[in-house]
Amino acid sequence: MTAFRAAARLCSRPTPLSRRYISQQASSFANSKFFRVSEEVRDALATGKPVVALETTIYTHGFPYPDNVALASQLESIVRVNGGVPATITVFNGIARVGLSAEEMIELAATAQTKSALKVSRRDLGYLCGRGLSGKKIHGGTTIAGTMILAHLAGIKVFGTGGLGGVHRGGEVSMDISADLTELGRTPVAVISSGCKSFLDIPRTLEYLETEGVLVGTFADGRNGHVDFPAFYTRDSGIRSPKVIQNEFDAAAMIFAQNELGLSSGIHFANPVPEEFSFPKAEMDTIIDEAVRLADVEGFHGSDNTPFVLNKIKELSGGKSVTANRALIESNVTRAAKVAVELAKLEQTHTGPVDRSMPVDSTTAYTKVEAKAAPITQKADVVVAGSLAIDFSCDFAPFGDRSKEVSPSPHTSNPAVIGQSLGGVGHNVAIAASYAGSSTVFCSIVADDLSGKAALAAIEQEQLGTEGIQTLSPALGVRTAQYVSVNDTKKDLVVAMADMAIMELPESSLDFDGFWEPLLARTRPKWVVLDANWNSAVLAKWAASAKQVKSRVAFEPVSTAKATRLFRNKTGDTPVIGASDTVPNNNKLDLATPNALELTSMYSAARASGLFESPEWWALINSLNLSSAGSRELLVSVTSPSLVDAGIPQQSIQLLPFIPCLLTKLGREGVLLTQLLPPGDARLTSPDSARYIVSRADSSSLPVGGVYMRLFAPETVLSDQEVVSVNGAGDTLLGVVVAGLARQQGNQHAKGLEDIIPVAQRASLRTLQSTESVNPSIKDLAQQLD
Repeated sequence: MTAFRAAARLCSRPTPLSRRYISQQASSFANSKFFRVSEEVRDALATGKPVVALETTIYTHGFPYPDNVALASQLESIVRVNGGVPATITVFNGIARVGLSAEEMIELAATAQTKSALKVSRRDLGYLCGRGLSGKKIHGGTTIAGTMILAHLAGIKVFGTGGLGGVHRGGEVSMDISADLTELGRTPVAVISSGCKSFLDIPRTLEYLETEGVLVGTFADGRNGHVDFPAFYTRDSGIRSPKVIQNEFDAAAMIFAQNELGLSSGIHFANPVPEEFSFPKAEMDTIIDEAVRLADVEGFHGSDNTPFVLNKIKELSGGKSVTANRALIESNVTRAAKVAVELAKLEQTHTGPVDRSMPVDSTTAYTKVEAKAAPITQKADVVVAGSLAIDFSCDFAPFGDRSKEVSPSPHTSNPAVIGQSLGGVGHNVAIAASYAGSSTVFCSIVADDLSGKAALAAIEQEQLGTEGIQTLSPALGVRTAQYVSVNDTKKDLVVAMADMAIMELPESSLDFDGFWEPLLARTRPKWVVLDANWNSAVLAKWAASAKQVKSRVAFEPVSTAKATRLFRNKTGDTPVIGASDTVPNNNKLDLATPNALELTSMYSAARASGLFESPEWWALINSLNLSSAGSRELLVSVTSPSLVDAGIPQQSIQLLPFIPCLLTKLGREGVLLTQLLPPGDARLTSPDSARYIVSRADSSSLPVGGVYMRLFAPETVLSDQEVVSVNGAGDTLLGVVVAGLARQQGNQHAKGLEDIIPVAQRASLRTLQSTESVNPSIKDLAQQLD
């Protein structure tokens, strides 16, 4: 049975699983005489990655050589940057191909010079492949129709292209109707284009698609109400779109629903040309009318009509049509990649991964591996945005003559016990918040490598969910984060090495607006936790986006170097916190959890950036009525002489105008809470809290009421032998604190931080005694947060 007969037989099965089955079948004949799918595309389909089909007539019959090579490279890069895998589709040497190498793409594009490639629609596939079998190997550029067929055979559901074919003017007499329309009526692939070229009969085109049962919608692209179905070069055609699509998630949901229903028709999503490249409708109508008139006068009809008209449009527009053409193609492919990413998440979330690698034939029953997948979160208590890493802990384990040594020796090999676990500051905070009973969404990035696959699988096993994790393209040249810690016999850190380069990527390499902003808008968390592994610009973006959805923001500094990113950076970007970002209305952060060294780094960076000289800072500090006389004794009374000598309380107070709550982790000494109280806070008048009030504002009309400072000593101090790992203890503390705050938010009789911190300390203690990055037993403490 040939590949096409096998696929046709599969298409006849009226079941919502048929598309998955076709993906399995495509794998089994991916290297047949007539049809080949590249290894990259097969792997992407088998593992549920988003894949975007790309046509090739645009290279063989559209753009000249070598411009077409540059365009091909650009479009594939666009797909990769937006999180997808490109599948360029063609007929190459008489074989239908899905996915080309760079060398093959150049060879195909070169046919634009010799005009030796044929256009390939449904009717041409058997012809070219048959010629190939007989030894006459011909290249062919696939049209929308030809690309749809081969994409469907491979199991690809999303296709980005330029413009859709349609009913030609006078088509009711000539019957000149593009095969693109009939293919949309019988092949379940979603085609994203900029609508029809405006020299076609758009009303009859839409009528024909309706008859074929094709869902047609236009992306709103920021517009409200009804929108026009676009006319390729112009956003306005004067013809209302049948449906309006708000965003990529909605488009993906429609594709998913149609596939699950087992409908065999395709979908057309029209994506209007970017506004800056759109022609005014009147101007384009004049150009097209003249081009069509000249085509009629000079006798260009049938398949020769479109190339002639397009060339005349180019001439009459002074070349502007070519610029618009390229811009809209790039925009459509970007949109297609984002839709494919959303579709992949929907498929993984609702149906679990499908095992497409099992060998099957046309009589084999459907095979699906069910997986426990978290539902798409509609609301969340906490969103954690930070690093996900593979952690290696190397604990010095001397024996023999070295058995009494505490620390490993430099410049030589040392005996050790090496453990591997899933870590990363963001991951640890998220899993701790989840264990503490908070509904939590974790947002991070991994590379498309073995470590990334392992990390995602482990996240699923933890039931944390992967809906907020972007998998980045190999084209970016980064690896999934890894962290190696070397500890002494007391389990205290001696040295750590971290490969966190993936977290340093600029915002332009991440789909923030299309991936994370919709997630924040959908979940509307009470708290967003950020770790400082992101670069300054991305941190600032996260903080601003969180405030837009009215979330409170917590910050984990991670290290002394990265802690300074709040107030300064080396890239020239605006820092996260500026001189005017003070309470009560402009503060970017609500909570931070540095250790003593990180606190000093933050303080020094703020001072060096001139933040302690700003009028906003001075006004708030002055309102606190802090007295220099006797201040040391007061601070010592609520902390300790050593902490005051180190300047920890003083530094905390000076940072409060920018970060109104600081939890400074002090190891065996406990946790120091320094908090700016609002006017009317009950602690300002409570006898139980009086000893912890180190400052009172001199007027109730001011935006602050005073400063609360309290040292929480640990309930238990572990011996060196009882400490198993220190890596996730601080992250556990923050996760439980935020979970507690989120659960109490809005509660009239809410517990305060002074009630939550001891629970978080108990959780941190359990993690210190665990080989896990966060001890799962902290689930037992969740009820103490109620």
